[in-house]
Amino acid sequence: MEFGLFNLLVLPVGLGLFGFIEPCSIGSSLIFIKYLEGKPGAQKLSETVLFALTRALFIGGLGAAAAFVGAAFVGFQRGAWIVLGAGYAAIGILYLVGRAGFLMRTIGPRLTELNGARGSVGLGLIFGLNIPACAAPLLLVLLGFASAGGASGNEVFGGFVSLGVFGLALSLPLVAAAAYGPARRLLDRLAALAGRMPFWAGIVLVALGLWSIWFGIFAALPAPA
Repeated sequence: MEFGLFNLLVLPVGLGLFGFIEPCSIGSSLIFIKYLEGKPGAQKLSETVLFALTRALFIGGLGAAAAFVGAAFVGFQRGAWIVLGAGYAAIGILYLVGRAGFLMRTIGPRLTELNGARGSVGLGLIFGLNIPACAAPLLLVLLGFASAGGASGNEVFGGFVSLGVFGLALSLPLVAAAAYGPARRLLDRLAALAGRMPFWAGIVLVALGLWSIWFGIFAALPAPA
């Protein structure tokens, strides 16, 4: 098995763009949109680009790890889905019980401290843990390298590039939205809806959280050949 242009670039871009609309990705996008609320347009764009690059580099690192360690990576990814799903569900429950203000008071100061580059990098690292299920074809190739007797340096680098490109494509719709004036205003309206309709925001986040937990426990993931 080897990486060609299709596996390195074409397939990761297509799967990344599709992954943007997967349930396990929507939760992270909603939280990042809320983080951007009220910031000037130029700052929205710069922080979204930094978030996308950080997320891409981190997911690329996970791709290199998948090529190197093989099946052990599957257990790690399941755990990441469960932990992030529990986080989404917890935030949703706070909305449902009318404690969203408590959430802002407890988390808000920390987000303020992480404002700007640190905040975007931090969120990029956190949500980089969440690799959507549509990345399964890429992971299958990487796990196959490991099961075939260990990945070489070229294969580990290929894993980094393919998953990195996937991670970048996963965030490209957010970058495009932040770069386009009307779309930036739409992001602000979406972020404001969470505060104006806390019940439905809570329902959405709880549903996404439960889906992510279920997926982490029960979904079939690629295994080495």
